[in-house]
Amino acid sequence: MKLMIIGAVGYGKVVAEIAIRYGYTEIAFLDDNESIKECMGFPVVGRTRDAVKYFDSDFFVAIGNSITRERIINALVESELNIVTLIHPDAVIAADVTIGIGTVVMAGVVINSDSKIGKGCIVNTCVSVDHDDTVDDYVHLAVGSHLAGAVHIGGHTWIGAGAIISNNIDVCANCMIGAGAVVVKNINTAGTYVGVPAKKNG
Repeated sequence: MKLMIIGAVGYGKVVAEIAIRYGYTEIAFLDDNESIKECMGFPVVGRTRDAVKYFDSDFFVAIGNSITRERIINALVESELNIVTLIHPDAVIAADVTIGIGTVVMAGVVINSDSKIGKGCIVNTCVSVDHDDTVDDYVHLAVGSHLAGAVHIGGHTWIGAGAIISNNIDVCANCMIGAGAVVVKNINTAGTYVGVPAKKNG
């Protein structure tokens, strides 16, 4: 099994480690920073534009910026390249959960019944997603964040490390929820929200 990872920095390192556990025996990186020659001991073999040269490989986009991640994933789809979803073997995921292409689920994650995770998402280490949650495309659930039941997270939103979203809450697209924030009311306006309870910053 061959995997090309786009993005040879911190996020790419975690993805490579999961890919090894997933059974990939050949891993290489693409990165647009010409000074980066290797990552996790695996070679950087070209730039993002070179992806089509590796049509016989699977692909994963390990770029933290959600707008850039979406752009690259869309370009790979248009080129009919195979984008995979990576799930760490130590994650616990209910049988009826759906997870979109290009999403990574890291170690210690728990995703409970009837939840839906969109494409291009980052579900980071030790995140919990309770029952009947919907996480839209290109969301980042940072380390140790927790979604209670029946939560909806809009696209391109970042839920900060250790943040908590209470049950039956809707968070709109393009939000930044600060580390350790506790969201107890619906958020209907894009922006940055911090504190306990979370309030709009500025």
